[in-house]
Amino acid sequence: MSKLFECIIGKKSSYTPIWFMRQAGRYLPEFQEIRKKNPDFIKLCLTPSLVKEITLQPIKRFNLDAAIIFSDILMVPYGLGQKVEFKKGLGPVLGKLDIDLIANNQPDKFTEKLQSVYESIGEVKKQSIEKEVIGFVGAPWTLLVYMINQKSPKKDFDIRTILKDENLTQRLLKIIEGRICLHIDHQINAGADVIQIFDSWAGLLPKEMLEKYCYIPNLRIVNHIKSKNVPSISFPKGIGKNYLDFCKIVKPSCISIDYELDPNWVLENLKDTPVQGGLHPKILLKDKKNLKEAVERYMNIFSDYPYIFNLGHGVLPETNPDTIKFIVNLIRERNERRSSRN
Repeated sequence: MSKLFECIIGKKSSYTPIWFMRQAGRYLPEFQEIRKKNPDFIKLCLTPSLVKEITLQPIKRFNLDAAIIFSDILMVPYGLGQKVEFKKGLGPVLGKLDIDLIANNQPDKFTEKLQSVYESIGEVKKQSIEKEVIGFVGAPWTLLVYMINQKSPKKDFDIRTILKDENLTQRLLKIIEGRICLHIDHQINAGADVIQIFDSWAGLLPKEMLEKYCYIPNLRIVNHIKSKNVPSISFPKGIGKNYLDFCKIVKPSCISIDYELDPNWVLENLKDTPVQGGLHPKILLKDKKNLKEAVERYMNIFSDYPYIFNLGHGVLPETNPDTIKFIVNLIRERNERRSSRN
């Protein structure tokens, strides 16, 4: 059993696995070289030879414990027929939502559009048999927000715009859930060992709406993954202490925490669920003294708990790759000291 599986499935705390959200991408100079030659992001995500190369870049550099496939949560809306573009300075921009077009999207058409993603996972799996390959999806609520809002909700977001048409919302959610599960199935069949579910915009929901739009949809996705005998990692970013209710209801194999949560609170309240992440990505921009203190804080708090070292969100573009190497060395040295004592 791998170190990642020992932590998630075996709930062992003797070794701390390490990987980073967005470890394959924008902060690496070798990725930037590829990106310059491939300005169309969606097309890049659908080019297996380049996806394999990008996915393995951080593995080759840092010898991390898992490879997460280079892709995007918006591949599901793309597979459903909604136009998806990534524009510099704006981020994702989606085309007008045509619910009838999406409702008529057939599973084989969806699979055909995303076949290259599954081929990429297969290619990565061949090259990294010693590492777990992580596939991923966006959670239903987060994809619903993007598809109706047609852009990132970081600015000028009004939840009433998303929920004003209840019939549309429920119809679209049902379609999204079905296609998420289909996307998961194909990723697993291609070789994905773990599936992470990104509910990146769960924090936009008021408490009284979390059960309907976050907990229950995530529960259905997690149960689907469990039926495939594959572990899941859930990341309901921004819901604060509602992480407690999330874990009680959804029961993911592992919970990924964001940087707004106090890790001491997590340790005390999210019992029996392996934990991943938490460190603020901006701390990686500070000096090594502050960074080391922050890393060691998480490592000390979770020293006797099944814990995967990661961030509370993705690696920032301005992060120096040497900083990632510094963190990896800290974790590795600590693991070695712990192993020598046992």
